[in-house]
Amino acid sequence: LLMNTNILAPAAALVLWSLVILGWLAATRLPAMKKAGVDLSTVVGARGESLEGVIPDKVNWKAHNYSHLMEQPTIFYATVFILALSQTGTPLNVGLAWGYVILRILHSLVQVTFNRVALRFALFALSTLCLLVLSVNAIWATI
Repeated sequence: LLMNTNILAPAAALVLWSLVILGWLAATRLPAMKKAGVDLSTVVGARGESLEGVIPDKVNWKAHNYSHLMEQPTIFYATVFILALSQTGTPLNVGLAWGYVILRILHSLVQVTFNRVALRFALFALSTLCLLVLSVNAIWATI
């Protein structure tokens, strides 16, 4: 099976970015937990949400963003694979995919640093628009 793999590069970049955020999350959360007196060796059955109000909000923002990167981007990955398999990794689709990834990275940077909701929402809305066009293109490519 031959396919245009150019459309897969943005997906690979977003996977890597998600792992960067996971590393940033761990690098900030673990010291904050220690400072707050949370002893991981004694914690049973807790989830990340259990740290709300225990460690600083700015530290929790990294976890919130990591969760966001596990949500809507799953649809992006599926859409990109549909486009790759249907041989429609056109310059427009590749550009939209890169647009989605760049906007999601900017969204992450806003959320994990100063977390201005209006700006974050605007970036999310623009990235969603890119995804919407990609998904419509995926439908056209497969019907």
